[in-house]
Amino acid sequence: MATTQRYTLGKDERLKSRKAIGLLFKTGRSFSHFPFKVFWMIHPGSGARLQTGFGAGTKNFKKAVDRNRIKRLMREAWRQQKNEIEGRLTARQMTLIVFILFTGNEIPAYEQVTVKTGAVLKKLIRLTDETDPANS
Repeated sequence: MATTQRYTLGKDERLKSRKAIGLLFKTGRSFSHFPFKVFWMIHPGSGARLQTGFGAGTKNFKKAVDRNRIKRLMREAWRQQKNEIEGRLTARQMTLIVFILFTGNEIPAYEQVTVKTGAVLKKLIRLTDETDPANS
């Protein structure tokens, strides 16, 4: 029987710790891929191999309903596509912390978020491959 791949975004995979988020913004690396700004760092630690947080600013979206909609779209797109990077991190025994901020001015369509999230994941895979201490 073939094993089926599960697309989940569990509680342990969500970045919720204020301490970890503060450390990420203070010492982590970042890049932009419109409409996202991505903060990331390789974290020495056990537990989940990939922790992710999502945000949308109040500057462009005054209503919480709009910000929540954007974050929901981002979480869904991430959940559907994260398995490749998760497998690579597990194989290398690495923990990656990622925070994705939405910087656009309009509520995006799900298809746009999916395409852009895929591009962000490819760039994260490339960047983690470059910074892997095992490759050095």
